[in-house]
Amino acid sequence: MESTSSINVSAEIALPRAVGGGSVGPDVRLVEQQNHIVLDNGIIQITISKPGGLVTGIRYAGIDNLLEVGNTETNRGYWDLNWNEPGGNDNFDVIHGTEYYVIDANSEKVEVSFVRPYNPASSWTMVPLNIDKRFIVLRGNTGFYSYAIYEHLSEWPDFNLNQTRITFKLRKDRFQYMAMADNKQRIMPFPDDRMPGRCQPLAYPEAVILTRPKNPDLQGEVDDKYQYSCDNRENRVHGWISFNPLVGFWIITASDEFRNGGITKQNLTSHVGPTSLSMFHSAHYAGEALCPKFRNGEAWKKVFGPVLIYLNSSSLGAPLISLWEDAKLQMFTEVLAWPYSWPASPDYPTAEERGNVTGRLVVLDRGLSSVLRL
Repeated sequence: MESTSSINVSAEIALPRAVGGGSVGPDVRLVEQQNHIVLDNGIIQITISKPGGLVTGIRYAGIDNLLEVGNTETNRGYWDLNWNEPGGNDNFDVIHGTEYYVIDANSEKVEVSFVRPYNPASSWTMVPLNIDKRFIVLRGNTGFYSYAIYEHLSEWPDFNLNQTRITFKLRKDRFQYMAMADNKQRIMPFPDDRMPGRCQPLAYPEAVILTRPKNPDLQGEVDDKYQYSCDNRENRVHGWISFNPLVGFWIITASDEFRNGGITKQNLTSHVGPTSLSMFHSAHYAGEALCPKFRNGEAWKKVFGPVLIYLNSSSLGAPLISLWEDAKLQMFTEVLAWPYSWPASPDYPTAEERGNVTGRLVVLDRGLSSVLRL
């Protein structure tokens, strides 16, 4: 089905901008605490649990924490996956690291690693993967990057990887305006509006009709997170805006190379929560045929990301669209900068380690009277 969302850019784009939103600012610092670390470049401060690697706090533009402070620290910003043994039930797994490493720590860049190695003797059934989650802050950036390396060794058990993603749950008292395309942005319902007594369930759990929303303007509307899906090729930037102060939270994905299903596969973006997702693998809109199944000692390693969590702000009274337009410009900057030069993992190939394919693809379709050239 053809997507109805769109992202346009003015011909007067002023590129290139700096990747990450800026390059000028104080030295980047890594602050070690007992159970947390803080990545601080003087513009943003990212607090991450240690050794779990869960994002518990994002401080920016005068807001102490952009993430939902009413949630537990394990339910704010995290990598997760769904998997199962062949023929078994689906398992949901928030990935808690057990080992913590400092990869780079200098005035220009801090990169940290949270590793969960596979332990076949574990007291609980683990997905047979080594997982290395990385977080990076660069000088002057108004955001941070995250990527991960998943590895399955040949001697490990068979399994299916059904879904993996990054999830961020933002403060519901601040972020109420969502944007994921030029023609798909709006004031959203509160998460409480989906609770019994305020809505009526529809055909499946994700879809409800709002009967007593906190915002009476939304009375009678249908809320369904699948309304905000789009093709991977258009899933480049999406997120939320806080009205006071005027702050934007965006997930920017510069490449499709780590997503399953190709550029026409649809995936989730942002939805009521307020929640923002960076989807890498999923069965949405296609079924499990697109999900990897590892059998008979197949060894596998894959890098997911990096993706940019981009933050921007403006003075009160500025139009909301200004933050969306700025986020779009940053998205185009990230796309032009791909592949990035700074990831420290040797599993992420640099531009010098990549090749190019050029030429012409000719498709001969028996249903057409002539050759179709693409």
